[in-house]
Amino acid sequence: MSVFWIGFVYGGSWYSGMNWWLFGIVTVIIVSVIMGYVAGVRLQRRLDVLHDSMMQVMKGNWSERIPLGDEESFARLYEDFNTMVSGMEQKLRILQKMSEQQVMDRERECEAVVLEERRRLARDLHDTVSQQLFALHMASSSLTKVMDMDMDRAKKVVGHLVEMSHTAQRQMRGLIAQLRPLELDGKTLQEALGRWFPDYCRQNGLQGKIDIELNCELSEAKEHQCFLMIQEAMANVVKHAKATKVTLTLQETPNQIILAVADDGQGFDLQSASFKAGSYGLTTMRERVDKLGGHMDLISRPGAGTTIRVHIPRFEEIEEQSNDGGHSNTEMCE
Repeated sequence: MSVFWIGFVYGGSWYSGMNWWLFGIVTVIIVSVIMGYVAGVRLQRRLDVLHDSMMQVMKGNWSERIPLGDEESFARLYEDFNTMVSGMEQKLRILQKMSEQQVMDRERECEAVVLEERRRLARDLHDTVSQQLFALHMASSSLTKVMDMDMDRAKKVVGHLVEMSHTAQRQMRGLIAQLRPLELDGKTLQEALGRWFPDYCRQNGLQGKIDIELNCELSEAKEHQCFLMIQEAMANVVKHAKATKVTLTLQETPNQIILAVADDGQGFDLQSASFKAGSYGLTTMRERVDKLGGHMDLISRPGAGTTIRVHIPRFEEIEEQSNDGGHSNTEMCE
């Protein structure tokens, strides 16, 4: 108000020809606009803080919290946001553990299925390829004598040998196609990828680059799901991308595991009808990410390659123990 009166007094002396009420209205309008602008900027700044924190949570960073500071007008909103995220983080932690346990239970069931399948393959090998090889051995053993007795008959035997070898080869390929090696059996994720990724790239004519920076040991379920997601992503590269180079990146932050597979292929339009119709590989990857409470980004455009980036949250296991009325926390890296 003092500013108003000073402006009013001096304004009256400077502009003696102007009506006092008009000058007062103009002054009030200017001061109101300035105060409104300042208030709007401060309000927008607080909303931006809330928006940025919400985006972090959407990307899987469940450790995000808003410092309360001295902003009393937004303190309750920030406190409610922090409380909500803390509750969701706790629930997601439990869901992740349940999903990991479910994965391990399924793995034990699959092991029994795999054992039975190996027995079936052994029987099939004996009944198909083994029998063909035995017939090849018998026919080739008698070929020399047949050649001495009847050359025309020997030529027929040779043709029969070629046909049996082709049959045995076809049967063997079919049986091999049914086998799925357990790449993670007895290895860490980093060790398995260090062996599998270069071989896969070489077999499919790709120039592969791998960058893994993991200092913290992952749970068995996370390693298993990450390995399967990488296999599915690489299969998509080979089938659809028409790429020559591919880069695999696996890194960790204090709160997340970040997995990325990028290629220099033909890319595609994310808004195209063919993409919206759905890809089985991508759908399966999203399901695996959801089981771990993560988030998957798909970045692509025609002629610019494709990048699949997965964010998987990491939680610290906190074990509370009462000690003389207090609590001691033991933190373990998952």
